[in-house]
Amino acid sequence: MNLPGFRRLACCVTAAALTLTATPPSGAQPAGAVSPEWSPALVSEILDKTQTTRLAPSLAQLDAGERIAVAKLIEVGRIFQTIYELQRHRSAPDVRASLARRTDVHGRNLATLYRLFQGPIATTLDNKRVPFAAVADAPPGKNVYPWDLTKAELDFYVAAHPAERPALTHLRSVVRRAEMAVLRRDLGKLRQYPVLDTLHPGVRARLERLSKAPDRRILYAIPYSLAYADEMIEAHRLLEEAAAAVEPSDTEFARFLRNRGRDLLSNDYESGDAAWLKGRFKNLNAQIGAYETYDDELYGIRAFYSLSLLVARNAEGGALRKAMQGLQALEDSLPTERHKKVEETIPVGVYDVIADFGQSRGANTATNLPNEAYLNARYGSIILLRANIMRDPGIFRGNGDTFAAAIAAPYAGHLTADANFYRTLWHEVGHYLGPDTTRSGEALDVALGPDASLIEEMKADLVSLYVAKELGRRGYYSADQLRSVYASGVLRMLQNNRPRREQPYNMMQLMQWNWFLDRGVLTFDPATGKMKIAYDRYHEAVRTLLAQVIALQEKGDRAAAEAFITRWGRWEEPLHGRVASAIRAQQRTRYRLFDYAALEGR
Repeated sequence: MNLPGFRRLACCVTAAALTLTATPPSGAQPAGAVSPEWSPALVSEILDKTQTTRLAPSLAQLDAGERIAVAKLIEVGRIFQTIYELQRHRSAPDVRASLARRTDVHGRNLATLYRLFQGPIATTLDNKRVPFAAVADAPPGKNVYPWDLTKAELDFYVAAHPAERPALTHLRSVVRRAEMAVLRRDLGKLRQYPVLDTLHPGVRARLERLSKAPDRRILYAIPYSLAYADEMIEAHRLLEEAAAAVEPSDTEFARFLRNRGRDLLSNDYESGDAAWLKGRFKNLNAQIGAYETYDDELYGIRAFYSLSLLVARNAEGGALRKAMQGLQALEDSLPTERHKKVEETIPVGVYDVIADFGQSRGANTATNLPNEAYLNARYGSIILLRANIMRDPGIFRGNGDTFAAAIAAPYAGHLTADANFYRTLWHEVGHYLGPDTTRSGEALDVALGPDASLIEEMKADLVSLYVAKELGRRGYYSADQLRSVYASGVLRMLQNNRPRREQPYNMMQLMQWNWFLDRGVLTFDPATGKMKIAYDRYHEAVRTLLAQVIALQEKGDRAAAEAFITRWGRWEEPLHGRVASAIRAQQRTRYRLFDYAALEGR
């Protein structure tokens, strides 16, 4: 995913010199009750619906130095995995350690559940989030804000201290309460690692000032490099060692790794992103760092850690880059009068996943980064397509079964694995096209708040479908391929449960489903419980919806976005519920657990 509306905010550590001057909204709420550990029967309900996908790409093309780099990057990934789990739940390390000590069958099954959901909170068959271990549910802000902080309290605090906004809303910072124990911890890490003190001038003085009169009503923020200081120092060392190993055969990849290692300490990703986007690597690539904000359900602005280690399909990637020409014409064709100048050549590659960690773990099909608008403007973006996930036979078989459960028989054969590949590719290009700020120049995440991700993802979906007709005219798609891409777009909309409002992907997919029903692209037959597709209405329906979505981004009106989501995100049980039930009924599996050959024995 790419959310171009992010902007670089000023560095992260500030703290209010004054306490609140008015009574804040009802702030800290009592911690949630601790849930009981799930029974074996409840665990089995999930694991019986879980399929394991093994990723074991060939690494035969790698030389000895590249193999050493792979081992080092896997260790960085393990560090990021631990941080990601901690970011999502404060009890994650304790739960993980406790489950690792258990030798009983139920304990091992709970450990599998932990690995599946990357923490102690499961998503149930009816799409509820429930702790399966003896922990409290996570708050919307997870563990990158104080556990008891509410949005109302943070809104009030930022309004009372506007100078603190850049720090308290920084993409890669943790919000703290100015309590003595917490301040001592942060000051201790600055003393332990002088490099962090040097790279973040002024931080120590602010923390020392707060320490003289600690007050939990005061909020302050620290950069991720300080919040996770031990881990970032170790990750920096490993990235340096990986760079040294790979440098003889791939100097540009080594430069990226060194820059990214320094980024992890400075908390500023520009040098690494520039090396990543402008470099031309030989056999390896990697997404390294904290980029995506989906897990932040409080403000929708904080990034969570991920690492994706990839081996290139060089011949296929080269052919794809050659085929992707004329992006400016596609930008100019979008249904808006406001267009921008785009790079005609996007670094795009086709890869196999060696191993994923943190937020990128799972059936992640593609990357389009970076997210900050100023970095997009300076360096463009990069697209990494994960072929061994998109073309996995087991994953595609499940997609085909879902499509056939919802769509009438004459259309069921229209879906192909390559269609999902190309729709995903152009979804990622779709993030690059269209608005990256409002008409007034405001960043989209600031203007639209937590709904910015939902609107941006829908825009990217629609761009991928909108440009398909022009790509067909150019000969990029055959008539059958164009139809299969359209079928893939329909598959994308289908839901097997009513989405929760805080699920941006699922909500925007439901909205598209409703729009297509309203515009006659899809028609539901109550007698059969299946839908038909009117392909002749497809492009116009996409055009009109895309025009509205772009208008919402350009206007940057939160109330208008909320009204739009409410109107088109409705769920009608006789229609949506019936289709969802049919999808669930045929699903042999609902969850996917990934095993990586590269992690065996490590």
